[in-house]
Amino acid sequence: MRTSIATVSLSGSLTEKLTAASRAGFDGVEIFENDLLASPLTPEEVRARCADLGLTVYLYQPLRDVEALPEAEFVPALRRARHKFELMGRLGADTVLVCSSVSPHALDDDALAADQLSRLADLARGHGIRVAYEALAWGRHISTYDHAWRVVESAGHPALGVCLDSFHILSRGGAPEDLEGISAIPGEKIFFLQLADAPLLAMDVLQWSRHYRCFPGQGGFDVAGLLRRVLAAGYTGPLSLEVFNDVFRQSEAGPTAVDARRSLLTLQEEAGLPAPPTPAPPTGVAFAELLTPDAAPVSAVLGALGFTRTARHRGKPVDLWERGAARILVNTGPAERRDGTRLAAVGLESPDPAGAARRAEARLAPVLPRRPAPGDP
Repeated sequence: MRTSIATVSLSGSLTEKLTAASRAGFDGVEIFENDLLASPLTPEEVRARCADLGLTVYLYQPLRDVEALPEAEFVPALRRARHKFELMGRLGADTVLVCSSVSPHALDDDALAADQLSRLADLARGHGIRVAYEALAWGRHISTYDHAWRVVESAGHPALGVCLDSFHILSRGGAPEDLEGISAIPGEKIFFLQLADAPLLAMDVLQWSRHYRCFPGQGGFDVAGLLRRVLAAGYTGPLSLEVFNDVFRQSEAGPTAVDARRSLLTLQEEAGLPAPPTPAPPTGVAFAELLTPDAAPVSAVLGALGFTRTARHRGKPVDLWERGAARILVNTGPAERRDGTRLAAVGLESPDPAGAARRAEARLAPVLPRRPAPGDP
């Protein structure tokens, strides 16, 4: 399936985020409004940059506090929405994320919410845009995906659908019976799917969401189970990561984007989608390699542990130490790599080395160049 990542999930400037997403192999992005506002690029320049990188702008977000408002509050909300739709036209985005209202002026009136969302969708359709309505877990009156769907269904507008967000759904419980309502939503009315995991924490859900989300497989949510239900409902759009995490926002964008896409590959496999080559479980550990600036103290420790030096590399400063089936390589390496003793590599025994290599490459593991020394086989 197509894959996407929200720019808020990565660190750096908008250009750096887009570049990292493209290099990691994502098909597209969600552009977070703050990233666009902070960028020196115009929407047209961002659109061109995405095209150059092979990225589709799948979603623009967020549009907040626009439904179930007194008419005097709704009119300026529509005016605000019109400006966003015009900007999205320049950006090349055709779907906007509308979060359920947290405004203190919002009324507990589903009929009013449906009517105003329908009027918003009318305006959006005039600009060639779809409205994906999402229930925030802390929404003032609408805080669950099934409640959001009832309002969207009541509105009955072709340009209005739902956005399902795994965090907002699973942070409220996520038991199998809590997810049964997903099957009642027609696949074509699920306009967008946002995916995130999180550690299981007992804390305010807003703070939990804003600081502790993580990529699928790194937390305690059953994201794969939710994805299976959404796919069974007929969803065919992109799988998009929306992860608010303080650590990721301070880490280098490139490696984070690779980790993000790798998490989606694993998630797709867990959900039963076509996956990279099947794993060939390792059958043992072939060796561990230690890189050290001084072999003498390491050798002394290994000798005390009962290891014996059994071989030395013909062209490199590498010794093989063995005790029974255990093998340790001691590498005194190039001078520029002598930054203290550390574990440099672990070699695994595999019944299918070529298959294991293909799977590793499909999971975005870099292929390391091998530079044989003179005399190496």
